[in-house]
Amino acid sequence: MRIITSLALAACLAGPALAAQAPPARRPVHTFSIVARDPRTGDLGVAVQSHWFSVGSVVTWAEAGVGAVATQSFSDPRYGALGLEMLRAGHGAPDALRGLLAADADREVRQVAMVDASGRVAAHTGARCIQAAGHETGDQFSCEANLMDKATVWPAMARAYREALKDDRLDLADRLLAALRAAQAEGGDIRGQQSAALLIVKAKSSGKPWEDRVFDLRVEDHADPIGELSRLVKLRRAYILMDQGDGFVTAQKWEEARAAYEGAGWRRASWRCRSGRPWPSPALARPRTPCRSSSGSSPSSPSGGGWCPGWRRSASSPRTMPFSSASNPNDWRLDRAASRELNQPHLPSSPRSPAVSWFLPSAPMPALRPGDA
Repeated sequence: MRIITSLALAACLAGPALAAQAPPARRPVHTFSIVARDPRTGDLGVAVQSHWFSVGSVVTWAEAGVGAVATQSFSDPRYGALGLEMLRAGHGAPDALRGLLAADADREVRQVAMVDASGRVAAHTGARCIQAAGHETGDQFSCEANLMDKATVWPAMARAYREALKDDRLDLADRLLAALRAAQAEGGDIRGQQSAALLIVKAKSSGKPWEDRVFDLRVEDHADPIGELSRLVKLRRAYILMDQGDGFVTAQKWEEARAAYEGAGWRRASWRCRSGRPWPSPALARPRTPCRSSSGSSPSSPSGGGWCPGWRRSASSPRTMPFSSASNPNDWRLDRAASRELNQPHLPSSPRSPAVSWFLPSAPMPALRPGDA
């Protein structure tokens, strides 16, 4: 009786909103996706790949402390918005999805999956979704796909996700990516690849949505969207540590800041010196030497504008120092973190140290040289 009452209430809530206006005409978003709740942290996530431009702008929905939704096939984004609204109102994922489907005359062309903050999962693959189409639900996750090369794609995703759960070193982002890779290895979208997205939010809401999004990454148009999404996840992890370092600097906790920045530098260790690449950071206007090419030949001519992100002149030493590849050409803080390898730490022990002027808002920034911006 309780379930029937909840379903009736969900349909009453969803019906007017779904019927308020007809959904815009859409081409089908054929794709494979996964929604999941991390059983260790309670974080909620959704990941997707499709041969469709900017698939993440349509399919992926999540809210901290509420749930995650994937809406695809002949996708209606209102399943995302209204689904989260109903989860927020206290309905479990199964009741919320049943209510939304009951109010949708076109439910047989929809493919939707939800997971709520308690780990309850619901999924629907309409009878008129383009084959091969289907879904598989498991403990706190659901894998779903349509217009696939073969009907083994979503079971392969589920197996990969379950296998990844056994490795304590992997977090939710790693496991979602493992499911996407497994789908592609199994044949994936019959049309190929184009875009991908990953959205992960925290287990509990802080009331600040911008702080609750752990990962909010999209690859809009790429020949290898899953590979590119994996690269962005690594980069995001580095910048999470960067944000932590900035917080420690604000609190004048210099050793904690150093550790955070160094951790970020190691996570970005895949950068390599490439001749002719400008340094986009606006911060370090210190003299720099031209870049050496990857073959070890002579440095590029300064007049050519080629400056290597892995080489710079120390503020405390007149000699030119080669920095390791942990130095990030896009951020001077990672460059500074890498300096630990040369035993020339830049983070100060006192807020009046010259180095800290780079962090304090009241300190004037140095003038930029041409090519720094």
